[in-house]
Amino acid sequence: MNDIDSRIRAVLAKHGRLSENANSLDVNDDLQQVGMTSHASVNVMLGLEGEFDIEFPDYMLSRSVFSSIASISAALNQLLA
Repeated sequence: MNDIDSRIRAVLAKHGRLSENANSLDVNDDLQQVGMTSHASVNVMLGLEGEFDIEFPDYMLSRSVFSSIASISAALNQLLA
């Protein structure tokens, strides 16, 4: 697990309202299948913006970007590049 994934998991644990432990999830698990609601995904987005000192552009504000740890990581890698 890399540093970005660890930080994503910490934000998910705090804001995602998941039914499973964020650290036990596979990077490709569907976050909505483990309990993340639309409201929780907004809180996760805000938590990630604070954690990584970034702002998600409008084109990234979609369900697919916040569907898994892998998709969140890919979006963050783009923004942090």
